[in-house]
Amino acid sequence: MKKLLNVKGLAVLLPGLLVSAATVAADAKDIEVNELATELAHPWGMAFLPDGNLLITERTGSLRQYSFEDGLSEPVANVPAVEAVNQGGMLDVQVDPDFAQNQTIYFCYSRKGENGSSSSVAKATLKNNALKNVSTIFVAEPLVDNGFHFGCRLAFDKDNNLFVTLGDRYKYMDEAQNTDNHFGKIVRIRPDGSVPEDNPFIDGDAPEIYSYGHRNVQGLTMHPETKEVWAMEHGPKGGDEVNKLRKGANYGWPVITYGIDYDGSTISEKTKQEGMEQPVIYWDPSIAPSGMAFYDKSVFADWKGDLLVGALKFTHLRRIEMDGDKPGEQHEYLRDRGERIRDVEVGPDGLIYVLTDAPKGKLLQLSPAN
Repeated sequence: MKKLLNVKGLAVLLPGLLVSAATVAADAKDIEVNELATELAHPWGMAFLPDGNLLITERTGSLRQYSFEDGLSEPVANVPAVEAVNQGGMLDVQVDPDFAQNQTIYFCYSRKGENGSSSSVAKATLKNNALKNVSTIFVAEPLVDNGFHFGCRLAFDKDNNLFVTLGDRYKYMDEAQNTDNHFGKIVRIRPDGSVPEDNPFIDGDAPEIYSYGHRNVQGLTMHPETKEVWAMEHGPKGGDEVNKLRKGANYGWPVITYGIDYDGSTISEKTKQEGMEQPVIYWDPSIAPSGMAFYDKSVFADWKGDLLVGALKFTHLRRIEMDGDKPGEQHEYLRDRGERIRDVEVGPDGLIYVLTDAPKGKLLQLSPAN
């Protein structure tokens, strides 16, 4: 059992804040939208296979394949049972960098246990629309009895280590500052679940931790040029953040925040503190960001190097112009469709793919308008 740290949250007034970069409404004519699939049950995450097809998770507990020739598959067989309660369920999926040789995939989901539920990562081989050799390689501890803030985004770094985001499980937000458990952390493990020897808290009770002080990270990606891992997290009411990850770094939650609680009460008067990281971007009001990817292809020629972010609350895809690590103007797309954007990926074909979060969610393909 990982240790819990009992600390009272800070409560002070936070003044209103503005988004850290200008937002510009985008002309809907800039892009064309092709609905590839329309019957997905709350799709949550996706990953491209080497053949160009997609793996897609459904939060209700399924994993599906999408073929550009045959469309959406039947649910993949032998998927473990998930605890699909509130925000929990089958969440993200990632393909092994050596999938062509080992046919291995990884998925993060909420799994029920003796004392509640927890974010868990499993690996398996994918053959003939079925999973084989399913094994659990990581379980966040401790388990608690609520269905909120699981995190569960997955990404590989340049050394093929697997990064896993873990939420603070909502009412346990103070635990994000305690490096003896997994609440509000991002962990780094090897593909077999073992711990890299240079992890920053290797001697603690949660040696998998790479960074801490997070709230609920719903975006994770590796920068295609610098190879740095970037993360994006939900703030409370205000204070959504995009961060560059540093080993052992403290991202401040809930000691510093650009948001307030949902009932209007204060969480902290501080937005900065020595020894705690500042975000590259923050949003107030919150956009409820989910899914992120850097655009590194040439089909959208003017977008190269820009950051793409899905927005649940304001139902749009957001493009953030980037000059290296510096954000510039922000552009909104798809907002007139009124659909919650849960994930975004850049395809090997240079087109952009997004998932919409709904009981009959969609897989959308975006291309430049003619």
